[in-house]
Amino acid sequence: MWNEPYLETCCRSALHRLHLSGGHGRPHGLKDEPCLERLTRKGLSCVGEDARFHITPDGEARHRSEILKKT
Repeated sequence: MWNEPYLETCCRSALHRLHLSGGHGRPHGLKDEPCLERLTRKGLSCVGEDARFHITPDGEARHRSEILKKT
């Protein structure tokens, strides 16, 4: 049974970019900021002390299961 909240395609892309940014995170003011804020509300990202979006452990797990899944 699927029990994770649905992620729109744009939010999955934002999650992937967040993963690729590593420890640098993603700044505010980019076109994907609404998606990054949505990911933050879902606990998949957070805003660090540097005021940038960073992926959380839950976000890494979701990235592995949804974006890196093998077909």
